[in-house]
Order: sequence, then C-alpha cells, then structure tokens
Amino acid sequence: MRIVFAGTPEFAVPSLIAAARRNEVVAVYTQPDRPAGRGRALTPSPVKRAAVERGIEVFQPGSLKSQVSRDALAALRPDLLVVVAYGLILPKSILAIPKFGCWNVHASLLPRWRGAAPIQRAIEAGDTGTGVCLMQMEAGLDTGPVLLSQPLDIGPDETGGQLHDRLAELGAQVLSDGLGLLRAGMRPVPQPQPAEGVTYAHKLDKAEAKLDWSQPAQVLANKVRAFNPWPMAEAMVAGERLRIHAAVALPRERDAAPGTLLAAGRDGLDVACGEGALRIRTLQRDGGKAITAADFLNARRDLQVPRGA
Repeated sequence: MRIVFAGTPEFAVPSLIAAARRNEVVAVYTQPDRPAGRGRALTPSPVKRAAVERGIEVFQPGSLKSQVSRDALAALRPDLLVVVAYGLILPKSILAIPKFGCWNVHASLLPRWRGAAPIQRAIEAGDTGTGVCLMQMEAGLDTGPVLLSQPLDIGPDETGGQLHDRLAELGAQVLSDGLGLLRAGMRPVPQPQPAEGVTYAHKLDKAEAKLDWSQPAQVLANKVRAFNPWPMAEAMVAGERLRIHAAVALPRERDAAPGTLLAAGRDGLDVACGEGALRIRTLQRDGGKAITAADFLNARRDLQVPRGA
C-alpha cells in the first residue's frame, strides 16, 4: 500500500512508526514549524522529526483547502491517508482522494469525547475508562463510522500526561491491527456511531487551570490530574500562587470558608473546598521546580497548621 500520514504532536509518533514499519509511508503531512523556547526559534513538530529520521518526504502546508494542496496529495497516489492529531481541517475534496479514504486514530471511545482534548476531558469528568477508536473520516467532527476500537482503564491517580502516553501506544496498536486487516484483503467493517452518548472535548484553555475553591474537592482533584502536565492547575494557597502537580480529595472534618488552609504537614496541605477538602501533595512555587508538600513547608514554617487545629 501507499500510505500518506498526517499528524503533528508527540501523540501521533507511535502511529507513524507503526504505519512506516513496512516502508509503506510515502509522505508525511504535518503542521508548519512553530516558534518555541526562550529564543522563539522555529521548531519542527515531533512527527516531522520522526519522519526525517526515517527518510520520509515531509509536506507542511498551512491549509489543505487550495487546489495546489489537492493536486500535491493526488500526485502521491495514496491508497490510504492516516490522520492522527494533525490539527488541520480536511475538506471533502481531500477525503475523496485516497483509494480507501482516510482513517483517523482518536483517543476516546466514540461518540464520547469527540473533539480536541479527549484525554484530559475524560479525566476531568471523572471517567474510569476510555480507549482508542480507528475511525473512517467524514466531513463532521469525529462523526465517522468506527472501524476498530480498544478500551483502556483510567488509573485512579493517573494524570493527563500518563494517560496520553498509554493511549498513544494503544492507538499505534489499533492502527497496526487495521492495516494488517487491510493488507490481507479484510477491510474493517465501518460501524456507525450511536446517536446517544455524544460529548465534546473542547480544546484546553490556560484560563481553566485556575482552581476555584468553591467547587467540590473531587472536581478540583480531577482537574489537577487532567491538567498535568499542561496547562497545570494553579491556585492561591496561604497568599502564594502555587502550581499543583498532585492532589487528592478528602472529606472535610470542620466548617471553614473555601480556600482556608485547614492543615499543613508532611503528607500535604489541606485546603477547604465548597465540598470536602483538597490535599495538595506535590506543588511548584513561582520560578521553582516541582517539590513535595514537606519540602515546601521547610521553606514556609509559618504554615505549620496541625490537623484538627
């Protein structure tokens, strides 16, 4: 087969490696290089770096809506276009070019969590399970029929970053399974998505990272997990802005206004919430690195608040 691969972030790299295992990827599409780092130097995407390492030709159009873009893809004579977190809209005219259409690896069990941030939204919502779908693409947003799927449990303390890495590997496996069937002449049968259970995983916004202590502790604990490593939850604690890397929800033993520091010890900082309390276990001060609550209290001895005080 002649496969064209379209993807951009680190999540897509395992799928690119899987698709290229038999040297069938004739070209890679990825987003243009972006400024990054303190020097704002133009930086290639993880997918571009992986493609260059494997000697695969790379295309980086800013859009796929022009006739020039359509002609360039058609000239590659693709049997299949595999799309994994590409980040650009594919018009119907592009979807119609490959012989077997376009496949998408999506990090949820559709129709739950269509959209840009399915991994983080699943954790934020308190889901205990998720998975990967291999979907036949159509014009709608993640509305196409599902070819293959594989479920995955979400660990009770799992962060967005940890789940991202596991789903990236699972996505590569599901894609490999689909390609194996296609090579053997057993094209996966498209199954329409059910009309019930549709939810949308809207793109993450840095403004969401600011925790609101009036919310229930479990809601905030889910946000802390979901937003690690980005955009990373943050809140004011004892007059200091902290980025919160790890925290758990607890029942609250006494009445206090949301945001009140209830207790501070080596096992964490307990902050009153609208319901329950949030125990902050790992945190980061402005300009610092991630540290335990115990290390933080060594520097803030004024915060030694005994439990039950």
